[in-house]
Amino acid sequence: MSRPTRVAFVSLGCAKNLVDSEKMLGQLAEAGCHITADESQADVVVVNTCGFLSAARDEALETISGVVELKKTHRLRRVVVAGCLVQRDGESLLGQVDGVDALVGVNNREDVVRAVLAGGEKRRKRRQRADLHLGDYYPRVDDDTARLRITPRHYAYLRIGEGCDQKCTFCTIPSIRGPMHCKPPQAIVAEARELVSDGAVEINLIGQDTTSYGLDIGYEPGLAGLLRQLDSVDGISWLRLMYAYPSIFSDEMIDAMADCERVVKYVDLPLQHVNDRVLKAMHRRVDRASTERLLERIRQRIPGVSMRTTMIVGFPGETDAEFDELVEFVRAFKFDALGVFAYSLEPDTPAGRMKGQLPDDVKEQRVEALMLAQQEVAFSLADGRVGQTLDVLVEGPPQEGLVPARHQGQAPEVDSVTWLETRGSAAGQLEEDALAPGSLVAVRCTGRRDYDLTAVPTTLALPVIR
Repeated sequence: MSRPTRVAFVSLGCAKNLVDSEKMLGQLAEAGCHITADESQADVVVVNTCGFLSAARDEALETISGVVELKKTHRLRRVVVAGCLVQRDGESLLGQVDGVDALVGVNNREDVVRAVLAGGEKRRKRRQRADLHLGDYYPRVDDDTARLRITPRHYAYLRIGEGCDQKCTFCTIPSIRGPMHCKPPQAIVAEARELVSDGAVEINLIGQDTTSYGLDIGYEPGLAGLLRQLDSVDGISWLRLMYAYPSIFSDEMIDAMADCERVVKYVDLPLQHVNDRVLKAMHRRVDRASTERLLERIRQRIPGVSMRTTMIVGFPGETDAEFDELVEFVRAFKFDALGVFAYSLEPDTPAGRMKGQLPDDVKEQRVEALMLAQQEVAFSLADGRVGQTLDVLVEGPPQEGLVPARHQGQAPEVDSVTWLETRGSAAGQLEEDALAPGSLVAVRCTGRRDYDLTAVPTTLALPVIR
């Protein structure tokens, strides 16, 4: 028998892309491929790309070029490029990087095994045409089961829908990921149970627009109904909602988040801006007044809620006064976490054709100014947590005597963390497995390390909700 094909995998981009990577890895493993983390020992490398922003595209092209170089000095014989950048640029991507052997668009994820195994053991001749797996979009529901997960065992991402119908003027998602199409609720519940059986105690719900869940499939209870269904799944300790869209965040959704025991009191609500003229130019379907009313309702009806948002600065035509309004809003509202993006000009979007495009140095100055304003807020909020008792989820093994963990207001990968001090604390009396990744522990906050918190355990590991 010939030896299995060794495949290394590089996953770039957001959590939605990561789910695609995990699914493709599962398909490759089921096809008999040997998955390796060492690219220098691989026969084939798959690069799953992001194409959303210019910086992400630059990173993808640099990564692909680096992988192709391995063909010259290592056993690597085939490079497969997949994902959003492929869907965005299609066959023209081959002219940007020489040496790619196959392209797999996001709508052709099921073809990854064919793309990897094509050509047998023979090296592809330089002039031979690359294999193309590129298809147009059509409404469908992806099956994300049987994944080979990249995330730590104790948490997982669960995609509830794909694509977006919001048509923000700066965004390329509809052209890359297509229109909104949701999974049926029973499929999502089944996937959640599979992830729990694989060791996940925290499930993070994702999609380009999670608050529109169910509209395309006629599921009347919508996101609120889905949250209530998932709240009954045994084995989930924390259920987190990501990527909520502000214009359709209903009172029923707020009530479900407040009522459901397993749903953490955390709202990820990308606002992008607060000035009325800029919001209209972005086609966000909200204004400042409606945004403030929504934020107030969330804080009133979900006591103790943590709120995260993202903002875009340097949008075409953004004046100094409009930017100052955004900065003052951020200072006044005091978001628990905030990310800032410099506007990225995408030529095929309405915003890319707008007048008043700002120079890069102005955009970068505004990114820094807004992040400094948020830093003051974040440091003050963190200082205010000192002395509070929190439940945290242990993230990993000790690092220089500190154990990384997260409280409910800290989402994986995008937010700060809580460092547990184990020396000279109650943790010294805990059994070793009490601080194993995935354990829930009650702690007392003792201080701050920049954006992160420090804490000491106060009890043994908490029982996982069953």
